[in-house]
Amino acid sequence: MKLVATCAMGIESILKFELYDLGYKDLTIENGYISFDGTLKDVIQLNLWCRTAGRIFIELPSFTAKSFDDLYDAVKDIDWTKWLEKDSKCTIDAVASKNSELFSKSDVQRITKKAIISSLQTSYSVQRFPETGAHVPIRVVINNDQVSLRLDTSGHGLNKRGYRTRFDAPLRETLAAAIIKLSRWDPENDVLLDPFCGSGTILIEAAMIANNIAPGLNQSFCSEDWPMFDSSNWENAHEEALAKIKKIDYRIYGSDNNPDILKTARYNFKKANVDNIYVETKEFIDIQSRFEKGKIICNPPYGIRLDEQGEVHKLYAKMGNYLPKHFTNWDYYILSGAEDFEEYFNKKATKKRKLFNGKIRCDLYQYF
Repeated sequence: MKLVATCAMGIESILKFELYDLGYKDLTIENGYISFDGTLKDVIQLNLWCRTAGRIFIELPSFTAKSFDDLYDAVKDIDWTKWLEKDSKCTIDAVASKNSELFSKSDVQRITKKAIISSLQTSYSVQRFPETGAHVPIRVVINNDQVSLRLDTSGHGLNKRGYRTRFDAPLRETLAAAIIKLSRWDPENDVLLDPFCGSGTILIEAAMIANNIAPGLNQSFCSEDWPMFDSSNWENAHEEALAKIKKIDYRIYGSDNNPDILKTARYNFKKANVDNIYVETKEFIDIQSRFEKGKIICNPPYGIRLDEQGEVHKLYAKMGNYLPKHFTNWDYYILSGAEDFEEYFNKKATKKRKLFNGKIRCDLYQYF
């Protein structure tokens, strides 16, 4: 089958190397996703192990549609009994069409669902579908009049690891993992410090990487209930992932000036089953380290609201003044949505990478 792993714009290369490490070599890389050949067993592995992917899809053969009649006929001709049972719950999600005749998302969704139901009525010789069974979300992607139908095997964003239950942190887990991978942090040799750790997302993702904890261990996926999957395969993959967990003596530290949010961070550490992460309540200008070198990876406030920008600019100036004096031999990886970050930090980044935290356009300022 053709499989598709989606990701946030800007981290395609990180996902590429992650897929290489998982054993996938013949990859087609596009903006926001990577496609490759795989099996149902690979679907299980990818959902359990992908740290930077958004979702894992099975893509059906594409077709051309320049009218809604074309769309209806092509969708109806697909043998949906391979994927949908009489009681399957089928939901349709259409993404914005690019350079195509069909551009109404609501109409694309409606016509696609109508064609699927019509096909199933013929195949199963029934008129009504209770939709009380397994959920099969389907995404419709139209580009230059080429229609791709993708079965969403994840059912939710893979950033929802299952450890963050008490606080909606501003940084997505998948992006945090991508930044850590970009930094080339070595768990056995490098110190990692996040002076704006909040609820601990960067710290947890780093510890999970260090301990080789599969990011999907505490998640459940809609495809677990699909009839073409053997439940024992999911159970075996889960047991294998548990067996691969290792414990190493990493050095991961965090601080924040909000003691309440650090209580949430400690709660999240327990939920994620990671320990030996040290956090303390401190203002940024009070942070110190006994280590001569390491990596600072952080996501300081952006100042999106106008009334916050003045304070945020002062903070960036403090960072630019403090870090070179007290963390001389350290590397800094600072994610910010402020386009003028370098101006207030008072130093041009060695490298800058455009990323997206959800819908927020950001830059990762890298100082080596």
